Amino acid sequence: MPSTALAGIRVLDLSRVLAAPLATQMLADLGAEVIKVERPGTGDDSRTYGPPFAPGTDTAAFYLSCNRNKRSVTVNHATVEGQELIRALAARSDVLVENFRAGTLAKYGLDHESLLALNPRLVYLSVTGFGQTGPYAGRPGYDGIFQAMSGMMSVSGHPDEPMKVGVSMVDILTGLYASTAVLAALRHRDATGEGQFVDLSLLDCGLASLSHFAMNYLVSGEVPRRRGNGGYGGIPSHAFHCADKPLFLVAGNDKQFAAFCAAADRTDLLQDPRFATTSARITHREEILPALEAIMRTRTRDEWLALLDEHDVPAGPFNEMPEVFADPQIRHRGMLVEVDDPVSGPLPLLANPIRLTATPVENYTPPPALGEHTAEVLCRLAGLTEDQLAGLRARGVV
Repeated sequence: MPSTALAGIRVLDLSRVLAAPLATQMLADLGAEVIKVERPGTGDDSRTYGPPFAPGTDTAAFYLSCNRNKRSVTVNHATVEGQELIRALAARSDVLVENFRAGTLAKYGLDHESLLALNPRLVYLSVTGFGQTGPYAGRPGYDGIFQAMSGMMSVSGHPDEPMKVGVSMVDILTGLYASTAVLAALRHRDATGEGQFVDLSLLDCGLASLSHFAMNYLVSGEVPRRRGNGGYGGIPSHAFHCADKPLFLVAGNDKQFAAFCAAADRTDLLQDPRFATTSARITHREEILPALEAIMRTRTRDEWLALLDEHDVPAGPFNEMPEVFADPQIRHRGMLVEVDDPVSGPLPLLANPIRLTATPVENYTPPPALGEHTAEVLCRLAGLTEDQLAGLRARGVV
C-alpha cells in the first residue's frame, strides 16, 4: 500500500498567490509530487507580500502559508524554449494547475486544449476570478472584490456597515473546492483513462459558500440582515460580554437552551411561550437577546465557561493568536509543526487538519527557495543535460 494517499501523482503547479497554491499544497500534503513553476528572478508574487518575512530571508510569511511540500523550478513561459519545457513537464504529469487570467496561456500554447491533446490523461485545473466564460471572464480580481460581489460582505458586519471577513476567505474556500475538484477528476481519469478541464471561479465559490444564507433568501425572498457577532441559527448563537471578557455561546436546540437556563438558574425563561422553542426564539430574537446579555454580565468569562461546560452547553472564548496556539486542545491535536529551513532555521507551520488512519499526513518540508529544484527536476523529467541547463540559464529561460 502507498505510504501517502496521493503517492505517484505528479502535479505541475503554474499558480501563484493564494487560492490555487493552497489547492496544490493540499495535494502535496496528501503525498503528490508538486512541481511549482515560477518566473526566473522574481517568482511567485506572494514571496514579497511582507513583512513579516522568514528570519534571515526575503521570503514573506504569506508565501510560506501555502507552498510547503513543493519543489520550485524556474521557467520563463513567455519564451519558446520555456514553453517547450512546460509541455515536456505536462506530458509527464497527472495534474496541471494554473491561475492566469482567462485566455492568457492560450497565447503560449499552454491552454487546456493544447495540453490535453498532448497528454489526454491530464487533469487541467484553471482557477480564475470570474471563470472562463461570461461577460466578466477577462477581468482581474482579488479576494476582497469577490467577498463584495458574491454577497459575503452583505451578510457580514454590523447593520450599518458591511464588512470583509478578516482572512482571505474566498481564496481559501476556492482552494478547498479546487483540491476536491482535482480528486474527483483523478477518480474519473482512473476509471476511464480520460483527463478533463476544470474551470473554477472565485466569484462562483464565494457565492456557493453562502450556503444557508443564500438558501434562506431563495426560499423566502427576504434579504438577510447583518447581525454583527450574532448567528442566524438557533438562539442564542451570539457573542456576549461577560463581567470581564467576551465569549461566544450557542444553544442550537431546545435541549441546549434548557441546559443553558439551568446553568444560569433562569428556568423561568422556558415558561415564556416566546422563548420555549427554537422557532419561537428566532422569531422573538430582539426580545430575548437583551435578557441574555444581562444574564451573561453577572459572571466572569471563565466562570461562565466552567458552568456551561458542566451543563454541556457549547461555548468558547475569543482567543487572540497567542491564546490560540497555547490552547491545550490545539496543542493536543498537533496543529503546529516545526520544520528545519536551511536558511531561516526552525520554521513553524500550520499542520494539515486532515487525520487519515491508513495514509496519515506526516511529512512536512519547508516551502522551497526560488528555483531550488530547477536542475534536478528538468534533468530528470525534461531530459536536459547540465550543459543544456547552463545554456538555458544564460538565455534567461530558467
